[in-house]
Amino acid sequence: MVLATTAPSTIGGMRANARMTTRCSASVAAPRIGMAQSGLMGQRMPSLVKPQVAQPRVATTVKAVAQPSVPAVLGAAPDEKKFLGIPAFTWQKIVPLGMMFFCILFNYTILRDTKDVLVVTAPGSGAEIIPFLKTWVNLPMAIGFTVLYTKLSNVLSNEQLFYTCIIPFIAFFGAFAFVLYPIRDMLHPTAFCENLLDTMGARFAGPIAIVRNWTYCLFYVMAELWGSVVVSVLFWGLANQITTVDEAKQFYPLFGLGANVALIFSGRAVKIFSQIRASLPEGVDGWGVSLRGLMGMVVIGGLIICAVHAYLQKTVVPKVQGSLPKKEKKKKEPMSVGESFKFLAASPYIRDLAFLVVAYGISINLVEVTWKSKIKEQFPNPNDYSAFMGDFSTATGAVTFTMMIVSRWIFNKFGWGVAALITPSVLLATGIIFFSLVLFSGPLTPTLATLGLTPLFAAVIVGAAQNIFSKASKYSLFDPCKEMAYIPLDDETRTKGKAAIDVICNPLGKSGGALIQQFMIIGFGSLAASTPYLGLVLLGIVGLWIFAAKDLDTRFEALQNEGGSEE
Repeated sequence: MVLATTAPSTIGGMRANARMTTRCSASVAAPRIGMAQSGLMGQRMPSLVKPQVAQPRVATTVKAVAQPSVPAVLGAAPDEKKFLGIPAFTWQKIVPLGMMFFCILFNYTILRDTKDVLVVTAPGSGAEIIPFLKTWVNLPMAIGFTVLYTKLSNVLSNEQLFYTCIIPFIAFFGAFAFVLYPIRDMLHPTAFCENLLDTMGARFAGPIAIVRNWTYCLFYVMAELWGSVVVSVLFWGLANQITTVDEAKQFYPLFGLGANVALIFSGRAVKIFSQIRASLPEGVDGWGVSLRGLMGMVVIGGLIICAVHAYLQKTVVPKVQGSLPKKEKKKKEPMSVGESFKFLAASPYIRDLAFLVVAYGISINLVEVTWKSKIKEQFPNPNDYSAFMGDFSTATGAVTFTMMIVSRWIFNKFGWGVAALITPSVLLATGIIFFSLVLFSGPLTPTLATLGLTPLFAAVIVGAAQNIFSKASKYSLFDPCKEMAYIPLDDETRTKGKAAIDVICNPLGKSGGALIQQFMIIGFGSLAASTPYLGLVLLGIVGLWIFAAKDLDTRFEALQNEGGSEE
């Protein structure tokens, strides 16, 4: 920049001031350039014009035009380039998040199918082990993780917390297939547990089976925690951090499209490996071969998740944080674990969210355990059992993919409240059909025979359909509704609320359903005798679920209208 003055005369000073004012006015279209120009002008001013006249004009002009250039929202700037009508910065967030969700659910489907085959077909075990696992092993470990997560969230950054949580999962699943499973006979106390079973009786077969096959049970719990921790806390925590409510309404239902393509592919992978081990020659541990292949894919998927997260931390998170309006935070000591739970329990908003998660866990568990026991009766061979679960996962992915497309229309047409009510309605309707078939299988036998079905196989098929449609509505509607409800909350409530709800309430619901089944089996003598009462419990739980969803809808809308977080 050159100012055409030769001496600090009065006329020269006026011309310099006029030029400076013109240049600063032009800087309105480009605030950053204007600020840079004013800085240079300020440095060269003393030799050209009187500082006390020129400098205040530059500073005042630049300050007036620089402040409006700071965005006030997480979305893109108004003049940003768009693709398909959507800002480029939004695509920069949504595409990596979709890739992460794809890999996370690809892994989860493999882990879910594998854990069931491991514990249900293990020596001295069966489907009856699942309620004990969920109640006495999974729930305590989930609570322990939540306590640890709450403490770590007070000392680690979000990025450090993510890697601290996910890396142990990846390491364990790799170690299980390549280290723990090959030496399982050395690790499992088989002889001790057989003697203990002879001493204590068959009624303690479930707890004894947990001790006898403890590495399998540890795998089961880690697979369950993958769904609670990696899907619910880590992924959705990151998504809620970098997306707006409007972006969430538009894209959260669509995240599952790619994820459910993953369900289809992972279901095919499980079935292919099941068929491979069935064709291996005698003396070869086919299940060990399958585990190494499946867990190898899980490890690779986990590393991809970490790489995508690193990309988002480097390119997206700084922009999002920079676009947030600066607010002064009151310095305060981190809350203890007990204080955190007390803080969350005092919020009706969080209590409603918690009940939704617990109600889903109880409701689905009331049907699922009975259904899995029927699967073992129909497919006692592990190869056949695993192949059936692969087909089940593929069907779940296909149905959920369709539901994901429909869900976007549901959110846009009817809103959050209607979308939140669909999942309990679907689960109630399909649950009634399943329990009716189990209760009235005798009278239905001639009709089923004309269709080429036995009552057992019909129960397996209907139970599969119940699980498919319930999970499809959960993935496409229930989960997006739940995650949208976190967005208007303040950072502390959102972070600690998600940890408490997603990590504790999810297994608490499953364990609650398992406890109900255990008490009824003991009280009525068998699972079949307690089936009518389980149906009544399902009806009551879903009724309360619907009430809580309606109450949360009212609070969610109010919180959005306020534009702040619940006090």
